[in-house]
Amino acid sequence: MSRLLHRLGRGAALHPWRTISAWLVVAAAVATLAAVFGGTPHDDYDVPGARAQKGIEQLRAHLPGAGNTSARVVVHDRSGAPVDAAALGALTNRLRTMPHVVTVAPPVTSTDGDTALVTVGYDAPVTDTDLMGHLEPLDAAVAPTRATGLQVELGGELPESAVAPMEGRGELIGIVAALVVLVLAFGSVTSAGLPIGTALVGLGIGSAGITLLAAAADVSTAAPMVATMVGLGVGIDYALLLVTRLVEYLRQGLPVAEAAGRACATAGRSVVFAASTVLVSLMGLRLAGLPVYSSFGFATAIAVVAVAAASLTLVPALARFAGLRLLPRRVRPGRRGRGTTAVAGSATPTIPLTARWAARVGRRPLPWAVGAAVLMLTLAVPALDMRTWPQDASSGSSELTTRRAYDLVAAEYGVGANGPLTFVVDRDVVDDRALEAVMGSVRTHGSISSVGPATVSPDGALAVFDAVPSLAPTDARTGTLVDSLRADLPRGVELTGNTAFFSDIAGMLADRLWVVIAFVVAVSVLLLAMVFRSVVVPLKAAVMNLLSIGAAYGVLTAVFQWGWGASLLGLDHPMAVSSWVPILMFAILFGLSMDYEVFLLSRVREDWLRTGDSRGSVVRGLSSTGRVISSAAAIMVAVFLGFATEVDVVVKMLGVGMAAAILLDATVIRMVLVPATMSLLGERNWWVPRWLDRVLPVVHAEAEGGFTDLAGGPAPAPEPAVVPEPAAAPERAHQPATAQQLASAHHETRDDERQPVGAL
Repeated sequence: MSRLLHRLGRGAALHPWRTISAWLVVAAAVATLAAVFGGTPHDDYDVPGARAQKGIEQLRAHLPGAGNTSARVVVHDRSGAPVDAAALGALTNRLRTMPHVVTVAPPVTSTDGDTALVTVGYDAPVTDTDLMGHLEPLDAAVAPTRATGLQVELGGELPESAVAPMEGRGELIGIVAALVVLVLAFGSVTSAGLPIGTALVGLGIGSAGITLLAAAADVSTAAPMVATMVGLGVGIDYALLLVTRLVEYLRQGLPVAEAAGRACATAGRSVVFAASTVLVSLMGLRLAGLPVYSSFGFATAIAVVAVAAASLTLVPALARFAGLRLLPRRVRPGRRGRGTTAVAGSATPTIPLTARWAARVGRRPLPWAVGAAVLMLTLAVPALDMRTWPQDASSGSSELTTRRAYDLVAAEYGVGANGPLTFVVDRDVVDDRALEAVMGSVRTHGSISSVGPATVSPDGALAVFDAVPSLAPTDARTGTLVDSLRADLPRGVELTGNTAFFSDIAGMLADRLWVVIAFVVAVSVLLLAMVFRSVVVPLKAAVMNLLSIGAAYGVLTAVFQWGWGASLLGLDHPMAVSSWVPILMFAILFGLSMDYEVFLLSRVREDWLRTGDSRGSVVRGLSSTGRVISSAAAIMVAVFLGFATEVDVVVKMLGVGMAAAILLDATVIRMVLVPATMSLLGERNWWVPRWLDRVLPVVHAEAEGGFTDLAGGPAPAPEPAVVPEPAAAPERAHQPATAQQLASAHHETRDDERQPVGAL
C-alpha cells in the first residue's frame, strides 16, 4: 500500500492538470448520470417486524385508501366565541378541491364550540413525491379563513413532513468555522483553503452518488443530511492530516512532489484505514433491523469514500500549484525580517506544549487516568435515565404550525386526541358478541378516556374502532399502556396506529442497539489489532470510545430529556430522546473516534518501533499529532453544532450529541486518558500473543522510512528547513524538538507547564 500511495501522491503532484482534469471528468460524468438516471430520496414508513404493522396490512387489504396520508385543519376562535359555521363550510369546500384529496370529514367541534377539527384524507401515502414536503395547497386553502381573523393551524402526517426543512445553516457554519481554525493552525490561507476545497469537491460527487443510489433503492429523505454532516467533517479532517504531513516535509526542504508522495505514503495510509473503520461502523447500521438505517449507512458511506478519494489525489495536485505558499508567509524561504531560513538543528528547539502536557500526565499517570475516567463516567450517568421515543409534533418549536395545532387539539379535545389507538378486528375470528366484549374491556381501562363506534369494512372482513387515551402520545406511560392493552386482546384483534407504531419502534431500536454496538466494537477491535499488532491497544481504544459515546448520551439526556440548557436550542420543554438517534450516533461516532485513535497511535507506534522508548514515544506521538487532532476536532465540533441550529429536533439532537462526543474525545480521551494509560502500561501496550501475531494479517496505518524504494530511487537530500519566529505558532516553537529533548521532558519541571489544558 505504501508504494501505491506514494506513487499516487507523487504522480498527482507531478501531473496536477491531469489529476484535476480526471476529477472534472468524473464529476461531470457522475453529475450527468445523476441528472438523467438519478432518483429522489423517498421515505418508507413501514416497519417490518413491528406488531402494529400487521394491523396496517389488514387495513390496506380490506379498506380502500387505508394507510394513505391525512392532514388535520384546526380552526380556533381566539375570542372564545363559537366558530362561524359559514366559514367552516367554505373551508371544507376549498379543501375538497385540493389535488389528491378524497375525503374531508365533517368538522368536529370542541365542547365549548370555539374550536373545530377537520380531517382531510388523501389518495396516496405521505411518501408520495406529489405530497411529501408540499404544504402549498393546504396553505392556499386555509388562507381565506385566516383572513377572517380565525386562527387556523395545520397538523397531521402531511404537514409534519413539510414544516421543518433543512435550511443549510449547518454546512455554512461548519465551513466558516473550519476556515478560521485552519488559518490559525497553519498560519496560511492557502493551507487552510486546500482541505476545505478538497472536501467540498468530494462531497459534491458524493451527493451525486447518493442521487444515483436513490434510483436503485429507497433512500430516506434524512439520509443526505446525515451524509453531508459526516462527509464534510471527515473530508476536511482527512485533507487536514495530509496537508499537515505535506507541510512537515516541505519544512524539511523536500520538493513538493516528493513531499506529496511521502505524505500520501504515511498520512494517506491513516486516511485509508480511518475511512475503513468509519465504513465498518456504518455497515453496522444494517443490523438495526429497519430499512431506513441501511439507507443512512449506504448514503454516508458513499460520501466518506468520495471525500477520502478526493483527499488522496486532489491534495497533492493542488499542493503542486500552491508550493511553498502552504507554509506561513513569514517563514517561507527568501522572506527577510520576521522569518528566517536555516538548516535544521541550527536553532534552539523548544518542546511543544502538547509534548510537555503528555510528559506531565506521564509523570503521574494514575491520578490523571482516575480523574479523567471519573469525569467521563459522571457525564455518562444521565444516560442511565435516558428514555427513547420517536419525535412527533409536540417536540417542535412553538413557531411551527404543527406544534400549535398539536397544542390546540390537546387543550380542546384532550392530550390523547393527538394519538388515538386503532383496533383492527378480524370478523372471521371474533364475532359481534366478542367484539362488544373487546370494546367494553378497552372502555373500562383506566388510561382510556373514550371509545368510538366500530365500523365494518366494505367486504365485511374487518371491524375497526378507535380509542382515545388519557395520556399524551409521548407520555412515559404510553408504552406500558400499549403493552397492557395488547395483553388483554383476544386472538384476531390487533392494536395499531401511530402511537402503537411509536411504542414498537422504541422497543425494537432499544433492543437492536446492543447488537449494533457488539458488531461495531468487535470488528473495529479486530482492525486495530491488525494495524497495531496489539491486544491491549484495540481493547483500550474500544473502552475509551465507549466512554466518550456514553458521556455524549449523558449530555444528550441532560439537555433534551432533563431540559438543561434546552432553551438555548429554541426548545421550550423537555422531551424524550428520539429513538432514531442513539444507534445512528453510535455508528457514526465510533468510526470518527477511531479516526483520532489511528492518527495518534500510528505516530506513537512508529516512534516506539524506532526507539524502543515506550514513554517517550507517547510524548513524541502526541507532540506530532496534538495540533492536527485538536484542529480536526474543533472543525468537527463546529460542523455538528452548526447542524444543531436547524429547526428539526432530531437534527438538533444529532448535532449536540456528536459535538459533545468529539469534544470530549479530543480533550479528555486523547489528551489525558490515552497518555495516562499508555504510560501506566509501558511496553505492555504492544503485547500480542505469538499465535495471534502469526494469524493476523499485517497492515500498517502510517510509518516513516522505506522511501528509497518507493520512488524508484533515493530521495533527494533535504534542503535548508524553514524556521519560524517565536510568534509564528501557538506552541511557541522555533523548530521541532529533537527526540532526546522530548523524551527528557519526562524528567523536567518547567514553570510554563502550569498552563491549563485549554491552551492546547
